[in-house]
Amino acid sequence: MDKVIEKAATKEDKRKISLQRASELKEYTSDFLKYKKNINEKMNSRMKKQRLNKEKILKFLEGTDEDWNDWHWQLRNKITDVKVLKELLNLDEKELEEIKEVGKHYRWAISPYYLSLIDIEDQEDPVKKISIPSILELDDEGEADPMHEEYTNPAGSITRRYPNRLIINVTNACANYCRHCQRRRRIGECDQATPLQMIEESIQYIRDNEEITDVLITGGDPLTLTDQVLENIIRQLREIEHVDIIRIGTRTLVTMPQRITDELVSMLQKYSPIYINTHFNHPYELTKESIEACEKLADHGIYLGNQMVLLKGINNDKFVVRLLNEKLLKARVRPYYIFHAKQVIGTHHFQPSIAEGIEIMKYLRGNTSGLAIPTYIINAPGGLGKIPLLPQYLKKNKEGNYVLTTWEGKEIEYIE
Repeated sequence: MDKVIEKAATKEDKRKISLQRASELKEYTSDFLKYKKNINEKMNSRMKKQRLNKEKILKFLEGTDEDWNDWHWQLRNKITDVKVLKELLNLDEKELEEIKEVGKHYRWAISPYYLSLIDIEDQEDPVKKISIPSILELDDEGEADPMHEEYTNPAGSITRRYPNRLIINVTNACANYCRHCQRRRRIGECDQATPLQMIEESIQYIRDNEEITDVLITGGDPLTLTDQVLENIIRQLREIEHVDIIRIGTRTLVTMPQRITDELVSMLQKYSPIYINTHFNHPYELTKESIEACEKLADHGIYLGNQMVLLKGINNDKFVVRLLNEKLLKARVRPYYIFHAKQVIGTHHFQPSIAEGIEIMKYLRGNTSGLAIPTYIINAPGGLGKIPLLPQYLKKNKEGNYVLTTWEGKEIEYIE
């Protein structure tokens, strides 16, 4: 191509070369466009099923549309009983017995809203896999605390792995107990907010350590707390002069978007800048309701980032990841991280290979906007922090010059 370009003298020659290149680039998109068309059709079909599921759930729970839109009602009516699940999902006896068995070891719960997203006709439904217990969870490979959070807890309910930032765990409660959860050890037998004394101890630790400039409020899910309790924590953090960044880690935008109320966003806006890291794993989770929740936060100046977990059988597919990230951008959520699934006991069946993750990252570069390319991260065992995983784009040749690899896999020598 370079030699052809050198010989191109006329405007017509240049246009001919440009059109040839455009044709080559168009070929890169054909398979993805077919996939996108197919999955968009499935998503339209799922929307209709979701409405029917909602009606069925509301009838069973004797609720109204007003109830459905009330996040307190969603929390109070989390499905935790196998008999209820049987009525709402039409599970067979084998599945029910397996769920009962898993329930002896690991707690599970699913919000009515998130339950309505499950397509019972799809045997490989990703929403079901993420939320409904599987007998595969009884595999004992892995650790309860692979991140060694219990050994990075200098005070209160803090986890500290880095020089300038830390985590405060404020509750063990979630709207939905995802089956790949890294903190399943903390779920316990009931929902519990972190005791006020531990919260105060955590905040005092931050006050006493001026190098802490970035605080992530997490859990569990902080947005299961009331606005008043959450505001009390945020207000105290914002009053600390050396704290510049306050983040909230939440999956309620995905599992219970009703939580994103006008009152909540107005409260958060008072303490701007606030950053929210959410957790969409699949395009099927981007519903009308969840998109509206994202847009409401963005409209109030809340910065949104997504932390997808790479999960075998859910999203370890380049087209799934690309479509998810492009749809997230449209909803004003910046793809932030792809986390390699942690080796947590009971989640081994979700473990992908690192090679799969690298191939996805290779595909994204050049095939989608840089805005839609997150950082692929693996957490170092023992709580030693995040490590970015990248395809190899740079090496040196025998002459000592750099060789760059383009997104198409072409190698080009670069002489400084």
